[in-house]
Amino acid sequence: MRRYLITGAASGIGAACCRVLAGPGAAIALHTRKNRDGAERMAEHVRGKGGAAHVLLGDLAGPEAPARAVDQAVAALGGLDVVISNAGFADRTPLASLTDAGFAASHDAIAFALLRLARAAKPHLLAGRDPRLVAVSSFVAHVFRLEHPVFPASAAAKAALEALVRALAVEWAPAIAVNAVAPGFTQKDPGAHAALDPKAFEERIARIPMRRLGATEEVAAAIAFLASPPAGYITGQVLHVDGGITA
Repeated sequence: MRRYLITGAASGIGAACCRVLAGPGAAIALHTRKNRDGAERMAEHVRGKGGAAHVLLGDLAGPEAPARAVDQAVAALGGLDVVISNAGFADRTPLASLTDAGFAASHDAIAFALLRLARAAKPHLLAGRDPRLVAVSSFVAHVFRLEHPVFPASAAAKAALEALVRALAVEWAPAIAVNAVAPGFTQKDPGAHAALDPKAFEERIARIPMRRLGATEEVAAAIAFLASPPAGYITGQVLHVDGGITA
């Protein structure tokens, strides 16, 4: 069994990772902040595909929560081979209105969560097989143009996440490969909160070279590859899955 901890696993890209990775060779700890129903549905899907699944709850913005999530995943799975750090949220608050607390909230949920997950997971990954850490970034850390929305707090947090990925890749080499995937505008689950309304999404499509939104499975496929044993010579990279928006 290849043992995975996936954060933000109840919906969106995290849930798509569960669908892509599910199979007889997968044991997945699905972590979510509070969407237990969504996580349980994904866990049942994993089990239906012949894998093992365990649901974990907690707010990764809390200082102790990431280490607790790692400990619970290791206890449930008997070890850890892959961490997929996907949890986070988008904040479009303009800089003029952005408070210190709001700015810090993005960093706690995204950059600090990755740092704390990595610190806690390292000894378990070193004991695992073909260990990998994959973090989910975003195009918002790279695209700053008038025709696209700007997410100041999210962009800063995702840029910090990418810097951590590169630093970890150097520090953890050659034992553990560390990479990031940066999605572009991606389809949301039905009923899920979106940073843009449907009309705004339609306006964005005309400015995406591929002329469509990305599918969560397309992002998950890139994550799954970087998490796989054959990707062992790739580290410190940010793979953009964005339809060409950062081209």
